[in-house]
Amino acid sequence: MKAEVKDVLQNNILSFWLRHMIDYEHGGFYGQMRGDGSLVPQANKGGILNGRILWSFSAAYRVLGYSEYLEAATRAKEYILNHFIDAQYGGTYWEVDYLGHPVNTKKQFYALGFMMYGMSEYARATGDQAAMDCAVSLFQTIEEQAWEPRYGGYIEAKKRDWQPIADMRLSEKDANYPKSQNTHLHIIEPYTNLYRTLLERPSLQVDISVRMALEKALRGLIDIFCSKILNPETHHLDLFFENDWTRGAGWLESYGHDIECSWLLHEASLVLGDCEVLSRVEPIVQLVAKASEKGLNPDGSMTHEANVDSGKVDTDRHWWVQAEAVVGFLNIYQHFGDESALQKALHCWQYIRENLIDFEGGEWWWSRNAEGCVNREEDKAGFWKCPYHNSRMCLEIIERF
Repeated sequence: MKAEVKDVLQNNILSFWLRHMIDYEHGGFYGQMRGDGSLVPQANKGGILNGRILWSFSAAYRVLGYSEYLEAATRAKEYILNHFIDAQYGGTYWEVDYLGHPVNTKKQFYALGFMMYGMSEYARATGDQAAMDCAVSLFQTIEEQAWEPRYGGYIEAKKRDWQPIADMRLSEKDANYPKSQNTHLHIIEPYTNLYRTLLERPSLQVDISVRMALEKALRGLIDIFCSKILNPETHHLDLFFENDWTRGAGWLESYGHDIECSWLLHEASLVLGDCEVLSRVEPIVQLVAKASEKGLNPDGSMTHEANVDSGKVDTDRHWWVQAEAVVGFLNIYQHFGDESALQKALHCWQYIRENLIDFEGGEWWWSRNAEGCVNREEDKAGFWKCPYHNSRMCLEIIERF
């Protein structure tokens, strides 16, 4: 399996982005390739896409050491610093046009989290002080602007100048609530990575007050997942919340986020290195992973999500859900010796190999439906389709085993 994912990472995922998505004329990377393989050179460029590209190539360089990965990561880092950082108000823009001019200046904290994730990984891979400074600045911005002091936790979004914004949704598919599981998941992720980078790169210059604030925030996030976001009755993770943590938008279950959160929450606790925290978290990790099995299908794949109130189930096999399922179940096997979890991971990897990887055109398809038809309507590469979930799955397997 390790040999297979290394081959897919190098010769299917990252090679695709190096061959097809580098924008040599205007800098950075192109913003879109449609599902039919047609490039859109003048597509807008999303902040999430660019932050995820930066993370993917930085991590690949750190693990595999190839110079072309460092070149791609550096290209992404420089483009972000030159075009996505808001020099006037701080933070990062949501979206720029193909020339690099901001076209949507809202501050979505999910996106700031991914920029921080990418910058911290570049610093981890290279020891680059500028990337570390940017990651620290983004951490401080999230703490100053997103933290909701009355009930705790982080809100979704603000306007460019940090004033309140009415539409806080991450996407048109999401409900409009001030807090969400998804944003908290992708804040604990970069906070963990920044904390780990500080441990691994002690020569980087970071004020002791930042280190203390980061550790406090990471502990707080772990507690929020255990006490607020986790549904104690079902062991699924609720998705949307009012400021006071009242569940909103009905009874929703996202099996992909459940299994992804199970290992990211565990990772945060392991990196923190506190035995008391681990003793609290590890039973929850296993319960959440077990609950996610509700989304497993006989073919090894995992269903995306379900609305329990309406009975509507999104049965499509999304690429990112399958990637996270492999990592999540391998994590259960690795740390808790559950042989059945290993079989679930292997079965899902088999589904990915046979159904989602485009061995001819490169990268992975967005999804297949329950009948097995490939989804060519959604992007092969784009605002939400990035070399992140799938490359991270490969890198996790390479590093863990």
